[in-house]
Amino acid sequence: MSEFPSPQVLFDLRLVWYFTVVAEYRHFRRAAEALHTTQPSLSRQIRRLEQQLGTRLFERTPHGNHLTQAGEVFLPLATALLHRADQAAAHTRAAAQPDRITVGYTPGFIITAAVRALRRQHPGAEVATRHLAVPDRPRALLDHRVDALVTRLPFATDGLEVTPLYDEPRVLLVPLEHRLAGRESVTLDDIADEPLPKVRGCDPMVSAFWRIDPRPDGRPAPDGPLAETTEDLIELAATGQAVFITVAAGPVRPDLTAIPLEGVEPSRVVLATRARDRNPLVAAFRAHARAHLTGRDPTGPPRSLQRRTDG
Repeated sequence: MSEFPSPQVLFDLRLVWYFTVVAEYRHFRRAAEALHTTQPSLSRQIRRLEQQLGTRLFERTPHGNHLTQAGEVFLPLATALLHRADQAAAHTRAAAQPDRITVGYTPGFIITAAVRALRRQHPGAEVATRHLAVPDRPRALLDHRVDALVTRLPFATDGLEVTPLYDEPRVLLVPLEHRLAGRESVTLDDIADEPLPKVRGCDPMVSAFWRIDPRPDGRPAPDGPLAETTEDLIELAATGQAVFITVAAGPVRPDLTAIPLEGVEPSRVVLATRARDRNPLVAAFRAHARAHLTGRDPTGPPRSLQRRTDG
C-alpha cells in the first residue's frame, strides 16, 4: 500500500480565514467583533498561523496592525485558498446530491414552464429557482449558487457551456415627439449623433453591446447621461435626453415608442451551465428549456420592456 506524502504545512482553514478578516480590518479588536470572538483568542490564533508559516504576518503598532511584506504576499494566496476550498466543498456536495438543481434567471425572464416540466419528469428531485442580478451571472454558476441560468449574452463564458434558446430583435426607444417616431425602422446611420446613456458600474462587455460601441466603422457611440438603473434609462429616453437601445416587447408607457433597429445583431437568450457538469438534472432542464422557453410567455400578456433590459 503506497503512502501519501504529507504536506509541509497543514493549514487550519479557520486560521487562514481569521487572517483575512484581520487583514481587512487592520485592527484586532474590530476583527474580533466581526468574528464574534475575543481579541486575546484571535491574537493567539494569528500567532499559531505565524508559527506554522515561520514568519510574522502583522506589524502591531499603537495605530493599528499593518501587514508585513510576508503578509502582503500571503493575503491574495490565502483568499484564493479559501475560495478553492469553498469550490471543493460545492463540487463534492453536487456530486453527492445529483437529485438537486437550482435554476437561476435574470430580470425579465419567465422560466416557469420549463421548471414545471422538470418537476413533472423528476417528482422526487429538489428543484429550486433563484433570481440573480445581471452582474452575478458567471460567478453564480462557477460558485455553485445556481446550476443552470437563463439570461442574455454577452457575458464571460470561460468554464461554462452555453446553449442558445432564442433571439430577440433590438429596438430603439424614443419619445413620441422624437424626430424618428413613427418610422417603420431605423439604422445606426439614423442615430449616429444621438447620445446613448451609460449605466454606472455596468460590465464593459454588456455596455458595448447595448450601446453598439464602437460602431461598425470604428467610431465611438455618442455618450449620453449616466444612469443608475433601467428605470433611469427609460426616463432619460422619455424626456428626450438620450435614446435607448433595448429588446422588442410589449409597450412600456404611452409616451414612448419602440422602433425596430435594422442592421444589428439581435440579443441572444441562452441557457448557461458549468462545463462538463454531470448532474443529470442539468441535461434534463436543458431539454425542457429548449422546448418551453421560446420568448413567448404562455401565462399572460407580453412582458414589459421595463422588466426585460440588461443594458
